[in-house]
Amino acid sequence: MPQPAESRERLHVALDATPLLGQPTGVGVFTAQLLGALAQDPALDVRAFAVSWRTRHDLVERVPAGVSTEQRAMPARPLHQSWSVANHPSIERFLGPVDVVHGTNFTVPPSRRAGRVVTVHDLTCIRYPEMCQPATLRYPKLIERAIASGAVVHTPSRSVAAEVREHFGAPREQVVAIHSGVPVLPAPDPSMIPASVDLGRPYLLSVGTAEPRKDLPGLVAAFGVIADELPDLQLVLVGPEGWGSDALSLVIAESHVRDRIVTTGFVGDAALSALLHGARALAYPSLYEGFGFPPLQAMAAGVPVVTTPAGALNETCGGAAIMVHPGDLDGLAAALLSAVSDEARRAILVTAGRARAADFTWQATASQMAALYRQVAHR
Repeated sequence: MPQPAESRERLHVALDATPLLGQPTGVGVFTAQLLGALAQDPALDVRAFAVSWRTRHDLVERVPAGVSTEQRAMPARPLHQSWSVANHPSIERFLGPVDVVHGTNFTVPPSRRAGRVVTVHDLTCIRYPEMCQPATLRYPKLIERAIASGAVVHTPSRSVAAEVREHFGAPREQVVAIHSGVPVLPAPDPSMIPASVDLGRPYLLSVGTAEPRKDLPGLVAAFGVIADELPDLQLVLVGPEGWGSDALSLVIAESHVRDRIVTTGFVGDAALSALLHGARALAYPSLYEGFGFPPLQAMAAGVPVVTTPAGALNETCGGAAIMVHPGDLDGLAAALLSAVSDEARRAILVTAGRARAADFTWQATASQMAALYRQVAHR
């Protein structure tokens, strides 16, 4: 008979929380939400560390309650250079003894005794290298090195797990898919919505960094197709600038309905929550995704979703969204029109979406991750 969690020896787990520093990203959201859920497990002693010299002290204010941050300074550049070619210095040099170290962003430090887990969020760097920045193109070697040295690869979807096994030849048991939860947002606060959004008019929402794989230029073009039929509709693009911003700006400038297209830049969680709850639909026409937080957040808010089956999105959305083939402009336009104006279909999508989003909880993620940690620690 299994012992209760309180009676078992606590497992000492260290997670790389460097993604919490700087402007939040999807990886940062994953790291913060996972840390918060793991901290609720009395059988775990959870520690966060940052591979950063200048900003490591900021971590104290950004980790959830119940997570410790004691560590020696870890200068990023020399450590990353060393870890890319050698198995030292070990994580124990900076943290002391730990049972498991979890690299949350494609790389995991070497260790003397600790079990090692590395999260691979997607394989954009391999499938679409032309859409990546130089730093991202270093990920394949880091993943390859982690697998060769015995680290267990965690992926947020079965889709990415299959890609990792196929591309790197990793044994099936060395790659483990554990779904993420739906990122928790605060109560919507309409007063936080940027003034550039006209709340007196309906809007179609997009959430994501302006990068090529999000296909925001294609979304702008599809919006232009339906805009004349829906003269009050706005397109609101939420997310930080990225390496696709120039192309996006050009397409917006050339649109005949550019005065109805709003770019807000990055917004805080309260504003994002309000924007999601007020949207007629979420458009997420990605060319590739390893999981996809915004569609599930929209579903949880009772908002219809239009997306693509690219990467893990079919697995994530589970039939609760309108799916359009990536790059199909006419199909995207028709789907957006339906999601915004077909009330019967909207009702079906809202009901299915809420049910689907309820399947993804951080408690379940943390429980499965804790089981993986124990397995890795005792290998």
